[in-house]
Amino acid sequence: MTQPKHARDTERGRYYSDPLGGPDLVSVTNVLGTSVHKHGLMPWAVKLTVEWILDHRIEVARRAITDRAALVKELKQIHIDARDTAADLGTLIHKASELRLLGAPFAVEAVVAPYLAQLEAFLRFWGVDIDKHVEATEITCLHRRLGYAGTADLMVWLPTGPDRSLELWLIDFKTSATRSAKEVYPENAQQLAALRYCETVLLPDDTEQPMPNIQRAGVLNLRAKSHALVEMPAGRDAHKAFRGALVNALWHHAAPSSYPALLAPDQPVPARWRNYRKVA
Repeated sequence: MTQPKHARDTERGRYYSDPLGGPDLVSVTNVLGTSVHKHGLMPWAVKLTVEWILDHRIEVARRAITDRAALVKELKQIHIDARDTAADLGTLIHKASELRLLGAPFAVEAVVAPYLAQLEAFLRFWGVDIDKHVEATEITCLHRRLGYAGTADLMVWLPTGPDRSLELWLIDFKTSATRSAKEVYPENAQQLAALRYCETVLLPDDTEQPMPNIQRAGVLNLRAKSHALVEMPAGRDAHKAFRGALVNALWHHAAPSSYPALLAPDQPVPARWRNYRKVA
């Protein structure tokens, strides 16, 4: 995950600081990460761990007897390491894509090159001139009234209107080493809708402009050997669903981590609980 200028990681997840000094704004991805259940995450983690065990079955059989505690610790770490590796790659691809769209010079790392080649193919297929058609990249979007913020990967004019007229698209990059370029998640529509209906955008010097009128929204899936632009229904219905997720996330972020247990009326109160119950 990239680190936008005003974003910071907290114990409640990512929040954005407001350049005008107002309350912190919860990030769009933090909201969805808190409120949307990842149905495929557990099966993926189990599959990854089982495959590792089968590939190392002799070692596992030996260590199950001689080094059980350390083995269990390593097995629990397998899917975490895989997730972090994928996230790190995604961050590198996003940063390289940003620099390319800004026309800035940069060194292309070998691991990023295939994905960047697919971005180049996308730009070529759609006839995108970065100087003429790219409206913004990696731009922070704010909705102070609702209390959230996020970063748009790309706002670009594409010839998708009547008679190939230009329309302003809001596009989010998604990267994966394993998933099909045609696959998306339903919450991607909520993410795009949340950004689409923000009130303002922050320019690099922290001045503000009204959010541009986004006409269409989609996910650009970048894979090592393919890419696909998938249009998402990021309209008012998706934004309404996001607002529900937002309320849920903020409730969880504000909730205490534990609650005191109740005591029967005639039982003595332990000293450590006396702050929770008035003793006569």
